Amino acid sequence: MLVQFLLHMKHSGMKISTTEWLDLIAALQAGVSATTVDDFYLLARTCTVKDESLYDKYDQTFSAFFDGVRAMPDPFNFDLPKDWLNNPTLKNLSEAQKAAIEALGGIEKLMEVLNERLKEQKKRHQGGSKWIGTGGTSPFGHSGYNPEGIRIGGPGRQGKAVKVWEKRHYKNLDGGVELGTRNIKIALRALRNFARTGSSEELDLEATIGSTAKNAGLLDVKMRPERHNAVKVLLLLDVGGSMDYHVKASEELFSACQSEFKHLKHLYFHNFIYDHLWQDNHMHRDNLTALSDIIHTYGRDYKLIFVGDAAMSPYEIAAPFGSIDFYNEHPGAYYFKQLTEHFEKTIWLNPTAQEQWRYVQSIGMIQKMMDDKMFPLTVEGIAQGIKTLT
Repeated sequence: MLVQFLLHMKHSGMKISTTEWLDLIAALQAGVSATTVDDFYLLARTCTVKDESLYDKYDQTFSAFFDGVRAMPDPFNFDLPKDWLNNPTLKNLSEAQKAAIEALGGIEKLMEVLNERLKEQKKRHQGGSKWIGTGGTSPFGHSGYNPEGIRIGGPGRQGKAVKVWEKRHYKNLDGGVELGTRNIKIALRALRNFARTGSSEELDLEATIGSTAKNAGLLDVKMRPERHNAVKVLLLLDVGGSMDYHVKASEELFSACQSEFKHLKHLYFHNFIYDHLWQDNHMHRDNLTALSDIIHTYGRDYKLIFVGDAAMSPYEIAAPFGSIDFYNEHPGAYYFKQLTEHFEKTIWLNPTAQEQWRYVQSIGMIQKMMDDKMFPLTVEGIAQGIKTLT
């Protein structure tokens, strides 16, 4: 079975090395896991999944192989109100009453009827025979009785469930989805690795203890390169207009950068780069920073990151006086080229869904000016961008 499970995970797109698989076998041989499916689920995930963004894929893969033990498939991805399944009143049915309750007739029929119930049900039900609820004879819910049902949201009593619907806690942990409360933690891994480089030396305590023990107690101090935050980042954030729809994603990225980069400077712009930027959106007219000052202040070693949807009139990029904020004598492309040529490493993170980029002319124009170094503002997109910067 273990070999079949391994092949199933590989066919499902899970990248599992021989070392990880041998670790799982060794753990099983050592008796680390109990003989329940839940315990094996946790042990196998610990040994074989090294990236939190793959937890959801692992859940689905495990579920498919073990016939739905952990989760229902995607078409039934509903969040039921908590009170529908709380505080059940338990019924004790006689054997005659149990015998009178008929099964719907197989897993396919159960799934079909469940889909209908999910669409139709509007409130909590308890003790009934039809709706999703508790303590009754319905095939959907928990703490009741049915010879063939789907347990949802609670403990089993009779051991009759043919499917168990458990919420997929890692549903949103995916490299391709937009940033969120959990996803930003994954993106931070790439930022941390990017932000930390070797520098001066520090005490290597473990190596010192080991070496001293080998020397019969004679102190042998070992040093190692200190890891410290040395990367310099200039973050330019588009604000206003269509970017109002992407405030949350931009704020999350900005917060992540603030926590990870010791040398972080940020400025704002609207739509595109012209001869001035600013640091305070409330008083930006009184607090403008000339583009020339930015170029002379921040060295070429700064990593330049634009964050914006790149959606604007093409005139704002290609024509003089195209800016809606400034009286720019040169096209926006002129100022943009000055800035990007000054810095050695530059990327653009775009919060608009990547499949929509081709429908916006200005996005294509900026992509070309960036030599295609534009990435979606997703976990995967940030990872690709960070890789380009390094």
